[in-house]
Amino acid sequence: MKLTRRIALATGLAMGVMSALGSAAVAQETIKLTAIDGYPARAMWVKEFTGFFIPRVNEELTKSGNYKIEWMEAYGGQIVKPRGVLEGIKLGLGDIGIVTTIFHNSALPSQGISAVTPFVAADARVVAKAVDEIAKEFPQMGAELAAENQVYLATGVVLDTYQMFSKTPVNSLSDLEGLKVAGAGYNLRYLEGIPGAAGVRGGLPNFYNMLQTGVVDAAMLWPEAAKTFKIAEVAPYMLRADLGAVNSKTVTVNADVWAGLPDEVKDVLQAVAIEYRDHVAGVAMDRAAESLQAYKDGGGTVVEMTAEERQAWADAMPNIAVSWAKEIDSAGGPGSAMLAAYMDKLKAAGMTPLRDWAGELTN
Repeated sequence: MKLTRRIALATGLAMGVMSALGSAAVAQETIKLTAIDGYPARAMWVKEFTGFFIPRVNEELTKSGNYKIEWMEAYGGQIVKPRGVLEGIKLGLGDIGIVTTIFHNSALPSQGISAVTPFVAADARVVAKAVDEIAKEFPQMGAELAAENQVYLATGVVLDTYQMFSKTPVNSLSDLEGLKVAGAGYNLRYLEGIPGAAGVRGGLPNFYNMLQTGVVDAAMLWPEAAKTFKIAEVAPYMLRADLGAVNSKTVTVNADVWAGLPDEVKDVLQAVAIEYRDHVAGVAMDRAAESLQAYKDGGGTVVEMTAEERQAWADAMPNIAVSWAKEIDSAGGPGSAMLAAYMDKLKAAGMTPLRDWAGELTN
């Protein structure tokens, strides 16, 4: 009788444990999310999204065990091209992705805040943090993405600083006169004030071909990208002008998808997006020197622009920052206030601007 009783108790206990385990397994909800970017998987920020962002989200969700995300990743034109991420997430072709904001100056004007303030900060970490703080303090950035059916998670700065890469030697500001230069957006305005220089809009994956075929004479990009896309083969000269770091990537989620996510998952995505922001900016800075050396090892020649020439370039430009701010002001947004706050943040972080763009604001 005692043996039978023990067997019964053991059986009951085992069934209880199995039942509890079964309930836990049933309780865990699987959420399917499709991550997109038009750039290839070898692009640094895409590689880090796969290798850092997604694993960190998965890791955080395992702490409670309530939810699990089943990821589908589609990069390099599988679903959208580089300029198509904003529209793709808006239409639900992807649930979460990395929008290259410099392609969308009209729809996302406030995202241009660092692009219109060159010659101030060549530190990706400082710029990323400052832009994200602006996004939190001013609803403008979030509102612009909301109009595109998206929720803003965090900004991304993937370049330490823009430089000038050319087919022929460029040793001074005057050598840029008359050149056709590839750029992605606002940075094309850096050429204004240089006689005869003309900007040609393009995307990073196209720069190699644009240079090789003679569509352009030079391109504005950064050493890590030059290494990744083998730019030294077609543009073996770099003018180190340190034009500045620029926020060009923003992690967003389709607003309809976001509305259906549990709060716990939202919290994890938001927290990890900030980690990803800082991680990517750190990677950009860590790889800067190594990428510059790789460019040289690949046959590239680097010329340092003098402090006087850099100052002359900054002074020759129209105040594109004030123009940007006034356009947002005229549409009812806080452009001037955002510009002033952003410049203050950079100065507080130890940056010394060659030109105080906000200081030229007038009422």
